[in-house]
Amino acid sequence: MFHAPLIAATPDLRLDAVVTADPGRARAVRERYPDAAVLDSADRLWESTGRFDLVVVTAPNRHHVPLARTALTAGMAVVLDKPVAASAADARSLAALSAVRGLPVVPFHNRRYDGDFRTVRRLVADGALGDVRRFESRFERWRPEVRAGWKESADPRDAGGILYDLGSHLIDQAVALFGRPESVYAEIDARRPGAQAPDDVFVALDHPGGERSHLWMSAVAADLGPRFRVLGGAAAYTVHGMDPQEEALRAGGTPADPGWGQVPPSRYGRLGTPDSTRPEPTIPGAYQEFYAAVARSLRGEEPPPVALADAITGLEIIEAAQTSARTGDAVTPPTP
Repeated sequence: MFHAPLIAATPDLRLDAVVTADPGRARAVRERYPDAAVLDSADRLWESTGRFDLVVVTAPNRHHVPLARTALTAGMAVVLDKPVAASAADARSLAALSAVRGLPVVPFHNRRYDGDFRTVRRLVADGALGDVRRFESRFERWRPEVRAGWKESADPRDAGGILYDLGSHLIDQAVALFGRPESVYAEIDARRPGAQAPDDVFVALDHPGGERSHLWMSAVAADLGPRFRVLGGAAAYTVHGMDPQEEALRAGGTPADPGWGQVPPSRYGRLGTPDSTRPEPTIPGAYQEFYAAVARSLRGEEPPPVALADAITGLEIIEAAQTSARTGDAVTPPTP
């Protein structure tokens, strides 16, 4: 549903095989991608030395590092879904193997290609907001019932809960904009009856340039706040709603569809000050650009679109947030 349409839409890549032991998913692959092989075990990949250039790992979190290590050992580059590991230490060990093998591990931080974030990034880079003082970012949902599955697991090996799930994206976006924070403060709660993993989290980051990021992620938000609210010395930018690409992929869409990644003018954000605001057109979202950049990286034309070091930084911030929530104090992340 998610990666295959993006890969298939990239001229320099071919979707050659999908690993699944689920009969329904295997049938769906054969119907939508008849030229792709369906393999019932990842072991079949490692037996095909020299056939595959790239392995995309989208398995449950606890399998990310083992599968990525095996792929690297078999001579294949890796795109790894977030979070890349259940701990920063595991991610660092993966980075060491990646360096030894001379093969990239590219975190799938696709939210850098959301249209609203691309718009924020441009406004910050262009100085349209002046000096940014506060960056507010939210992934809020209303899901008051706990859903069965590994994402609700309290086992640390599963990296379950909303901080690892949505927080990986929010933290990555903040660091991409303003750099590695100097301090981290967090409030982490499990609010829903029966919840074992965090479902309501607030994280505050203090960045070296004086910017402060306030990040909310929640499954229990009965009222949804703005997706971004960025306050600068000259102007503010506020936008509501979610980037449409994930919803389009779930509905069977592809980047080849007309209007891919675009939002209507009625959903544009507002730029300005309380006395004067105007609509700010949202740059179209472009998840497909991630895989196009991966292909160029595999040909040696440019670095990977997301560095594994960035994902390690994100995990270090998550671990600092967990410490902060336990102690009630702001925490300084480890020096890289």
